[in-house]
Parts: sequence; structure tokens; C-alpha cells
Amino acid sequence: MNNAALEFKNISFQYGEHSNGTQVLKNMNLHIREGEFISIIGPSGSGKSTLFKLITGLEQPSEGEIFLRNRLAINRLGQVGYMPQQDLLLPWRTIMENAVLPLEIKGVKKHVALQKVSELLEEFGLKGAEDCYPGELSGGMRQRVSFLRTILSGSKILLLDEPFSALDAITRLSLQEWLLTQWQKRKETIVFITHDVNEALFLSDRILLFRETPATTLKEIIVPLERPRTLKDLNRPEVISLKDELLEDLRTRTKT
Repeated sequence: MNNAALEFKNISFQYGEHSNGTQVLKNMNLHIREGEFISIIGPSGSGKSTLFKLITGLEQPSEGEIFLRNRLAINRLGQVGYMPQQDLLLPWRTIMENAVLPLEIKGVKKHVALQKVSELLEEFGLKGAEDCYPGELSGGMRQRVSFLRTILSGSKILLLDEPFSALDAITRLSLQEWLLTQWQKRKETIVFITHDVNEALFLSDRILLFRETPATTLKEIIVPLERPRTLKDLNRPEVISLKDELLEDLRTRTKT
């Protein structure tokens, strides 16, 4: 039985005209299962953001087909949840008003939308902050609001683009643990871009590494940690060895 949340079949993509364009992907195949937590890593400019643009439908492949939950998805706009690096909260709207935005866009009646968000505020650590404005919140709290909006998109496939990269180290670790708790509770499929190898190892079932341009395949690393896991598990010898291997691979790719 095929339980794929996302599939790329022979996907090619390039920016610009065929003769002078920059090819980013070439005949790439990708298979992500329902409920997986996948991290994507690779040097800057290797194709991570392009991959997300193709999944969301902001770009279309020049060749190949993309499937979402076993269905050919030509028009993918609005079919996946997307959380960008910056929270993009509207500064003139309260936290409650920001959080209900995806439901407003979908035409959900106001009282129903407010009730749905109210039920989730405590779970997302936002109880008591609903009448605050984004400028009154810490970076970590703002990212919780951003993730809540992503969840409220209604999609079971969530793309998270370096959501914790601008946070201080302590807040980042705290939100990593919180994100795992939310994912284990909800079992959405998460595809997560990061430059932080520790973050990828802690969060992921598998890590996919961009290692060439144009990318034809992504190197797959299966994380040797069971769930539930803690940050202390990153100190296990096999994980430290894998981390060193990934860092060396990234250093090599950055030089080439």
C-alpha cells in the first residue's frame, strides 16, 4: 500500500531560458511517507528553497510529476501548510486576529473561527496573549503563533523553512522540544529546512542532503534514534559519529 504524503517523479527544474538557464533539479525522485518528519539540509544555493517552491506550487517543474497524498497535483497552491523563516504576523492585528487569518481566508464564519483558535491557545502556549500585538511578544512566542496559523491551514503536509534560525539558543532548543510534542500528537507530515545539523538529528526520522547541482538524488540519512527522544540522545556515540559525517559532507559540498 502506497502511503506517500509527497512524491516527485522524474522532476526537473531550471530558472531562466532552456539554453542559458540554471538547472537546479534533474530527473529527481522523492518519496516522503505520511506522518514522517523529514529535514532537508545542504549548502546555500543548493536547491532547498526551490524544492519548497515546487511543493507549494509557486513554481512548476519543467519535466516530471508531483503527487500529494497519492494524487497528481498540478495546482498545488493552498494544498500544503507553509511556515516561513520570518513569522510574517500582521503588526496591526492582535495575536487572536493573526491566528484566525487562515480560517478567514477559507471563509469560516467568524464565531466558529474564534472558537477553534481559542481551543488551541493553551496548547500552543499562547493563553493570555490573545489580545497582545506581535510587537509585544518574544521571538519564540511569535513563532508559536506562526506555527498555529500553519496548522490552521488544514493541510496534513507542513513545510517549515528554517523557522527557528533567528532565535537565541535556549529558545531554539525549547521550541524544538515543543515542536516534537506537537508533531507526535498530531502526526502531520513535516518537511523541515535547516542549516543546523543538531536540529536535523534531533527532530527527524530521515535527513535528506543536497550534495550536487543540479540535484538528481538526495543523500538519505536515517536517524538512529527511537521516539520519544530527548536532547541528551544527541550525545550518543553513534549520533556524534553521524553528526561528524554530515558536517564533513556539508563542508565538502560548500567547497565544490
